[in-house]
Amino acid sequence: MADELSAPTHAATKPISTSDMQAADVVNPHTRQKWAYTETVKDHFFHPKNFLDEEPQPGQFDAQGTVGSPACGDVLNFWLKIDQTTDQIKDLKWKTFGCGSAIAATSVFSVMVTENGGMKIDDALKIKPQDIMMRLGGLPARKIHCSVLADKAFRKAVNNYFHATGQHSRVENEGARVVDSRLNITDKDIEEAVLEGAQNLEDVQKKLKVGVGDPEAIPEIEQLIRFYSEKYYG
Repeated sequence: MADELSAPTHAATKPISTSDMQAADVVNPHTRQKWAYTETVKDHFFHPKNFLDEEPQPGQFDAQGTVGSPACGDVLNFWLKIDQTTDQIKDLKWKTFGCGSAIAATSVFSVMVTENGGMKIDDALKIKPQDIMMRLGGLPARKIHCSVLADKAFRKAVNNYFHATGQHSRVENEGARVVDSRLNITDKDIEEAVLEGAQNLEDVQKKLKVGVGDPEAIPEIEQLIRFYSEKYYG
């Protein structure tokens, strides 16, 4: 079966089949046309920016962050070089094991935070997954998690920097909160379900059974579904 994109030699990717590209649910949200990867996506996939070809040297970077798991598919590593005087991100390098969309999203994010002399950390933290997708010209709904992966890896690397430089008050904690005590299901579990395509309570319950034995939790669960749907899908 022919692939729409072929992996470059510098990064491992999952094959993207023609049937996946032509599926009815793969629609560009900006043009409403059947999906075709934008020229920007293809450029960042075939010519990724700020990709780290070799292992980093000791002292080369100020912080590092890793998210994902080989068992789940996508793994992303970030390394940051930060001007401690100005709080600007002077360099961001990365490596990933993931699909073409993950490579493109990571590449464009690295450009966004380092262009024009580098963004200040607080400004870079305001970048949302939707901003990454807009810069790429859009991604299929099933690939939104790729832009989220870059966001999470960056935040993890920044927290690593804050800890290393003693700026503990600036650390952002993403603690999970239990919303269904009987099944010990957290808000992060619901977030993941939405990222995997769940759109309403019925969809989430098919994945997690959340609220089935604890109906009092359902209003909060529905609120979380709305929150994460708005956050990631707009």
